[in-house]
Amino acid sequence: MSCCAPGTEDLAAALGALPSDEEVAFAARDMGDGTRQVELSVPGVHCAACIHAVETALGKLDTVERARVNLSTKRVSVRWRGNTLPPIVQTLDGLGYTPHLFDDAQEGKDPVLSELLRALAVSGFAAGNIMLLSVSVWSGAEGATRDLFHWVSALIALPALAVAGGIYYRSAWGALRHGRMNMDVPIAIGITMAYALSIYDTWHSGSHAYFDASVTLLFFLLIGRTLDHVMRNKARAAVAGLARLSPRGALVLFGDGTRDYRPIGEVEPGMRLLVAAGERIPVDAKVVQGASDLDCSLVNGESAPQPVAAGAEIQAGTLNLTGPLTLEATRPASSSFLAEMMRLMEAAEGGRARYRRIADRVSAMYAPVVHLTALVTFIGWMLAGADWHQAITIAIAVLIITCPCALGLAVPIVQVVAARRLFENGIMVRDGAAMERLAQADAVVFDKTGTLTLGHPRLTNVHEIAPRLLGVASALAAHSCHPLSLAIAAQAGAAPSPALLSGFDEVKELPGFGMEARAGDTLWRLGRANWAAHASQESGTVLSRNGGIVARFAFEDETRAGARATIAALTANVGPVEMLSGDTEAACRRVAAELGIDTWRAALLPAQKVARIEELAQEGRKVLMVGDGLNDAPALGAAHVSMAPATAAEIGRNAADFVFLRESLSAVTTAIEVAERAGQLIRQNIGIAIVYNVIAVPIAILGYVTPLIAAIAMSGSSLLVITNALRLMRASRSAAAAKALPATEPVAA
Repeated sequence: MSCCAPGTEDLAAALGALPSDEEVAFAARDMGDGTRQVELSVPGVHCAACIHAVETALGKLDTVERARVNLSTKRVSVRWRGNTLPPIVQTLDGLGYTPHLFDDAQEGKDPVLSELLRALAVSGFAAGNIMLLSVSVWSGAEGATRDLFHWVSALIALPALAVAGGIYYRSAWGALRHGRMNMDVPIAIGITMAYALSIYDTWHSGSHAYFDASVTLLFFLLIGRTLDHVMRNKARAAVAGLARLSPRGALVLFGDGTRDYRPIGEVEPGMRLLVAAGERIPVDAKVVQGASDLDCSLVNGESAPQPVAAGAEIQAGTLNLTGPLTLEATRPASSSFLAEMMRLMEAAEGGRARYRRIADRVSAMYAPVVHLTALVTFIGWMLAGADWHQAITIAIAVLIITCPCALGLAVPIVQVVAARRLFENGIMVRDGAAMERLAQADAVVFDKTGTLTLGHPRLTNVHEIAPRLLGVASALAAHSCHPLSLAIAAQAGAAPSPALLSGFDEVKELPGFGMEARAGDTLWRLGRANWAAHASQESGTVLSRNGGIVARFAFEDETRAGARATIAALTANVGPVEMLSGDTEAACRRVAAELGIDTWRAALLPAQKVARIEELAQEGRKVLMVGDGLNDAPALGAAHVSMAPATAAEIGRNAADFVFLRESLSAVTTAIEVAERAGQLIRQNIGIAIVYNVIAVPIAILGYVTPLIAAIAMSGSSLLVITNALRLMRASRSAAAAKALPATEPVAA
């Protein structure tokens, strides 16, 4: 059973002509690191061989840094450096994979599933009737009666090959026409040869015919392919639901007082939007005017309404409940938090982990190996003295039974199911390969603020700070998204006056240190005491003027739900747990004691966190890093595998392999459980595929397998692999409890 999609040429024709370079360049996104990325729909991708051909060809283009094909969505994601668009469209078209710009808003009937179900019905009806006739032949029908049953079987099989086999014939011809091979080529050859040989035998009143083999092979292949297609659609269903619920447009307010409803794609950063009560937030934005409560369950699973007012940052997809809001768009729809979550879900199965690379390499090589094996079998039997009829019958059986469809499905189907299970628990995967690395982790490192804690510290000594100095600190904090800055701004009461905000000549943020501003000859600093006051013996957060401390700030933070149970489970089942924080020693000591963390380090700079992770790696540890802030991004990138909460800074989310949407830290143990289970199922699936080939191929070569038995055996191995992968969806919570991993409540999406 290959993973080719039926009807791809018809679908390609319906989508229209090739996109121009200008259209592709316009659809590309700036990734912020000097690279641009575009996603194109490629309906013609078929299997591992197709994926290898596309990724290899695009990878050879100048300036292209990465090309990844997602088989479920039939999209290719291409990232390149610079502003000049490489010849992506021309390269894909030259390979025979016509690319198209993809519209996320496309809805309606699934034409692929419709054709699969139609083909499945036709082949099932034909297989059932031919089997009834075959039973009569097997029971002893001879002479004219046997020939009549064979001719009737031939007539029944012919439309089945045309309708159901047409899926494979189109795919095989498309590959051969462009000088390539895919999984459908030997299948098309096998069913055609089995039918042709059966016609020959029927014409010459032979005692055997294999019409049942051709049609039964198609029937079982289509069962597996339909299951695969349905499972991939099911894995994406939740994300597709988010896309359908997101607004198609927004009411834009212009400076002259006019209003206009614009499609979501035309909303640009800086535009002011009016969102009435009962409407969803169209793009990531900041509240300019109004106050309301938001239902954030679609985005982060939290059922309790979240109050927002002027200055609050809100995310696309949340529902405005109680009052109208005037917003200022901060990102286009293509870069919104909701769009990012959808891309993460699609990327989950695209990773080329070790098992995936092995399976893809074998699947890409198998077509010539299958043909060569069948040819050698035919020649061998002829040299052994068999007649041509017996030799070609055995060769057909070998051609059918050696198809490694089970191996081609072994890894990707598990990744699809695992991604779905993680999404249901509020966890997004940036790369399918990350699941394999997560299962290997044997040490865990946590950031403190925003990770072990909620990252919403509260200023506790506001009464000790002079109002004027609190105003200066609030004005500095208004330029930062750091949790401590937000706490200072929140406790300062009203927003800082325009006079204070405009009184600074220059304001900048130094990640890991704090805020710095100049007002004439005065240098203000808000941040680490040993940086703001140039005093190495000082600690904590302070406000300094020209190097002298003028105010000190004390905070307290609440730990995340499930944090203590998560730390205990990780210590017992994964390995040592450490906390690396840039916060003060007193704050770190309090959190470590509360959560039961024995090893922790305070007042660390970003480079020191990276150094500690590298030190653990040199000791042979495979570190899982969980962090959220701008200063955690280098450490997230240095770790063997990494996670970040959805509340993390954008650069932190981009650096992490996993993003969890819920507040509870139990997402970490849930992800590890799913990753470990997925790894077990992948190894089992590869084992099933290998054992099947080791046993079945020699038996077929020795002539003990008919084409019919070969068809059933090959299809059965593929169905077994899919069924085994589905066990991940039924994994019980009791299994997690047995491993002392805390369960995660279902995400309310």
